[in-house]
Amino acid sequence: MISRKMLVGTIAAAVMTAGMASGAMAETTIGVVAKIGGIPWFNAMEAGIEQEGKARGVDAFMVGPTSADPALQVRAIEDLIARKVDVIGVVPNDAKVLEPVLQKARDAGIIVLTHESTASVNKNYDFELVSAKDLGEAHAKLLAKTTECKGGYAVYVGGLTVPAHNAWADAAVAWLDENCPDMKQVADRFGVAESVDDSRNTTLDLIRAHDDLTGILAFGSQGPVGAARAVEERGLIGKVAVVGLFSAGQGRKLVHSGAITGGYVWSPLEAGRVFVALGKMLAEGGTVSDGDELPLLGKIRLEGSNIFANMPLALSKDTVDGLAEMGL
Repeated sequence: MISRKMLVGTIAAAVMTAGMASGAMAETTIGVVAKIGGIPWFNAMEAGIEQEGKARGVDAFMVGPTSADPALQVRAIEDLIARKVDVIGVVPNDAKVLEPVLQKARDAGIIVLTHESTASVNKNYDFELVSAKDLGEAHAKLLAKTTECKGGYAVYVGGLTVPAHNAWADAAVAWLDENCPDMKQVADRFGVAESVDDSRNTTLDLIRAHDDLTGILAFGSQGPVGAARAVEERGLIGKVAVVGLFSAGQGRKLVHSGAITGGYVWSPLEAGRVFVALGKMLAEGGTVSDGDELPLLGKIRLEGSNIFANMPLALSKDTVDGLAEMGL
């Protein structure tokens, strides 16, 4: 059993090693803390961070905690503050838990960028490649089309405290309540979508418990994969739709088998690049206004300190192979 102390030590070492490897003499230093390391989504984000860092002459690196424990993100941010980086990026597992340490970073003069966390308070900016409402509703419409608004459905998120996942889910449920009033959730929301095994097991349990189950909405990159494997195992392809966002390379076989119906996503690789491009611009004194054309994001909408672009990607049998070949 790996202790919390050992995990924390691993993160601290990763911060120092990654930074040294990426070139400590760079003019601007940007450290990005992922939700969890070692899964395809954040592997792609890390590739984007490294690509853009090299292209822009920035010391940019990602720290991937060994589990989706908010305390490990706190520790990683503490280590980045101690290292005196110029910009800290983070994709929060729990926005509230991170508020004190993000305030500490800003008090130290460090620019704070969040992603998938519009509710975060202690940040300079949060950026989203598609709005929560648009993304949630797009998934709801796909589920409604596939199920013809019949039967019951379940909702998975990466965690019940993950800001973006729950915002997407809220938007999807609101749309379904209005447009498919006879279609109801069979159970409360499940915080399992960052684990293939947990999503699979939850889906198997739901299939056993609910004869009227016709759909799974999974917001979290591992959720559709786990749910689809359960649907495949039980021979329910075409009877239980799985809709959500996932890494194309990880889910492509399940899409082609029909176990995953499809979904909408943005590019984690592009999100990684944006952390670097936007961070460098702000570190050099740049500003953001509503309607600006920003590097990589194009024309943006600014709401308070939240930056919205409009860059959704459809995941389907027609697109998944091309997206997978792009490393998404």
